[in-house]
Amino acid sequence: MKSLFAAMLMAISLGASAADPQPQLGIEFIQTPQPIPTDNPAKIEVTELFWYGCPHCYHFEEPLEAWVKKLPKDVEFKRVPGVARPSWIPMAKAYYTLEALNLTDKLHSPLFDAIHKQKSLRPDADEPSVIDWITKQSGLDKKKVEDTYRSFSVTTKVSRAMQLFQSSGASGVPSLMINGRFLTSSTMADGNDNALKVTNYLVDQVRKEKAGK
Repeated sequence: MKSLFAAMLMAISLGASAADPQPQLGIEFIQTPQPIPTDNPAKIEVTELFWYGCPHCYHFEEPLEAWVKKLPKDVEFKRVPGVARPSWIPMAKAYYTLEALNLTDKLHSPLFDAIHKQKSLRPDADEPSVIDWITKQSGLDKKKVEDTYRSFSVTTKVSRAMQLFQSSGASGVPSLMINGRFLTSSTMADGNDNALKVTNYLVDQVRKEKAGK
């Protein structure tokens, strides 16, 4: 079934007309080196690989948020910090700290703004600086923030994020992984809006496969 689906995608990509071109495998999207298990097999999972220090990720936030608000019920969206190098680890830990403290909705966008708009935090900020920022913005006790940031749980999630980034075949951020099997990005698709269109196309193909069509 998987090989048949891959062949179907290739045929669609190669046979698309110039008037209504479909995303092409190997150009606008790629397959992951190996299928990556999703958290909920009942859903079509779309995962954004991002880094707070990335200006492209920052500019992708607005169209991505608008897209997420319109997702159908069979699609589930999640974020995973991309960790391409050690200097990205402090910001990856920041994301999982916000998640653990139930601060994602409150501070995810402000953290982007602090780096790219207010310039009050460096993209490569060290751990003490990130902890201080979260403490100030959240109003929580600094020890609670520090303990969470340096917890085994957060460290484990960052390690898994590093493995996922490598397994996905991503070469940069932001990238979108569809159901653990396909990867696209604004670079591959030539723009943020096009990356979301390619994602919609791949979600639809996965949906058809699940339905046995």
